[in-house]
Amino acid sequence: MDDLIAERIRALDDHLRKNPTADVAIMPPGIAALGREAFDRIMKAITAMADICHDYEPDEDQHIGSFPSEGRLISFKIDHYERPARSPQLTGQTDRVRVITVMLAEEA
Repeated sequence: MDDLIAERIRALDDHLRKNPTADVAIMPPGIAALGREAFDRIMKAITAMADICHDYEPDEDQHIGSFPSEGRLISFKIDHYERPARSPQLTGQTDRVRVITVMLAEEA
């Protein structure tokens, strides 16, 4: 992949990680069961991360991460999907929808 394109993808993924409402965010049942306050603390931890843990991301694309919180191992990932032709385009976005999923590690 071209270095410039790869850097742009990393930047867009990092933007979504820091601003989960910038595109789509998904919370499976395990995270929901922890309650609103726990969810808020988990999201604050994700958005405050300076960098993604490279143990889980050897190619440094910055689209997955994992960390302990609430006495559990929390994982998140960012997936890319083609944006439907007639869907509204968000300012500064590409032709892809980015989806961040925050889950308990055992839900992955």
